[in-house]
Amino acid sequence: MLTQLTVSVSPLLAEEEPSAARGYQLLTEKTYLPPDFDQAVFDDLWKVWPEDQRKQAEAATQAERRQMIFDYYGIMQKPESESSPLGYVVTNEQKWVMNCFACHSGKVAGQVIPGAPNSHIGLHTLTEDVSKIKLQQFKKLSHLDLAAVGIPLGTTHGTTNAVIFGVVLDSLRDGEMNFDKTRPIPELLHHDMDPPAWWNVKRKSKIYSDAFMTKNHRVLMQFILIPRNNARQVKQWEADFANILAYIESLEPPRYRWPVDEQLAARGRVIFDQNCARCHGTYGENPSYPEKVIPLAELKTDPVRHKSLPPAYRAALNESWLSRYGKDPVVEAPAGYVAPPLDGIWASAPYFHNGSVPTLWHVLHPEARPQVWKRTVDGYDVNRVGLEIESLPELPAKLSTVERRRHFDTTKFGKSAAGHDYPNDLNEAEKQAVLEYLKTL
Repeated sequence: MLTQLTVSVSPLLAEEEPSAARGYQLLTEKTYLPPDFDQAVFDDLWKVWPEDQRKQAEAATQAERRQMIFDYYGIMQKPESESSPLGYVVTNEQKWVMNCFACHSGKVAGQVIPGAPNSHIGLHTLTEDVSKIKLQQFKKLSHLDLAAVGIPLGTTHGTTNAVIFGVVLDSLRDGEMNFDKTRPIPELLHHDMDPPAWWNVKRKSKIYSDAFMTKNHRVLMQFILIPRNNARQVKQWEADFANILAYIESLEPPRYRWPVDEQLAARGRVIFDQNCARCHGTYGENPSYPEKVIPLAELKTDPVRHKSLPPAYRAALNESWLSRYGKDPVVEAPAGYVAPPLDGIWASAPYFHNGSVPTLWHVLHPEARPQVWKRTVDGYDVNRVGLEIESLPELPAKLSTVERRRHFDTTKFGKSAAGHDYPNDLNEAEKQAVLEYLKTL
C-alpha cells in the first residue's frame, strides 16, 4: 500500500517570490484534478493483461508486481521513494490523482529524470484497463475514463493527444475562465505529441512546438480547466502555478553518462556552429538561442500539429485571462515549428515534435529512419544516442491493440518522420563529429 501525505498549500502572498522547491512540493503533493482511480484498482490492473504477462505478475512478489505495472503503463517512480509514483499524487484515502509529471518525467537508461519526456507513457492503455477493473469492482468511471470513449489519449506509447485536450478545455471557457458547455468546440484534429524536455523552458520566451504562446504561468493551467474547477478556483490557484513554473525553470539538463571522444566532439562543435547554430543556438560559456520558427515549406516535417489549432482558437486565447488579455501575446498564424534548444538532447529521445525519430543518429541520417520501430523498456543506444529499438519494415500483422501501441508506425496520420533534411549537407565524418558533440550539450 502506498501512503503519501496530501497537503493543502496556501497561495503565495503577492509580494513573495515564486519558489522552485515549493513548486515541486505542489506538483507532487497537491491535487488539482479528481482522482483517476484508487489503490485497489491499481493493484488489480495486471488481472486484465494478456495471459503470459498475467501469469508472470501472479507469480511475482507485491513489490515486483508493482514495478511490472509501472513498466507496463509507463508510470515513473519518484526518485526519492521506493514505491510512490512521480506522475500521480496518492492521497491519504489512497486515491491516485494525475499531475504534470505523468508526461514530463521519463526514464533514460532505466533512471527516472524529472522533467525528461516520458517516452514510455501508455495513457490510453492505462485508462482502458482502469475502466475494466472499475467495472469488475462495481466502481464509477472517472472523468478521464469517460473522456477516453470519445477522445484518443495517445495511439502510441510514449506520446499523448495532449494538444487536443487543451483545445477542448480552453474552448469551453470564456475569456474570464467561466465554464460554459454551450460554447462551440472547433473541429478536432487528433494527433500524438512527444512531451518536450522541461529543462529547456527557461531558454524560451514562447512555448509549444510552434512557439505561438508567450510563456507565462497561467498557460500551464490549461489542463486543470475541467468543469468542476470554476473560474474562482482556477484564479485562486494562480500563485501555485507561478511556483510550478519556477520549478520547471530551475531544472538543469542531465549530463551524458558515458565516455565522450573530446577531440571528435571539438571538431563536431565547429561543424555544428557552422551549420546548425543559426536555428538551434550556441552552447557553452556564452550560449545564445534565436528561438527561430522555421516555415513548414522549408522544414518539411509532419504538418498535422501545425494544422490542429484553428486561427479562431488562437485568437480567442489572445483575449483570454490565460494570456493576460493579450499582454502575453499569442501568435495567431505561426509560420511553422520552432527549432528547440538542444541542451540535454541526448536524454530527450525520441526526436521531432511527434516523437517519430528514435535516435540522434537517425536525425542525422534522414534516409535511414525506420518506418516502424519499438523501444525496449530500459535500453539506451550509446552508439546512435537515443532509444534502444527494434526496427521493422512494417507493422506486424495480428498484433493486439496494446502491442500495436508499443510500435511507432511512421506511416500513420500525424506520425511522419520525414523532413529536417539539413544533415544531408554533411558527409559521414562530419555527421559522426556532430553526433559526438551533441552528447556534451
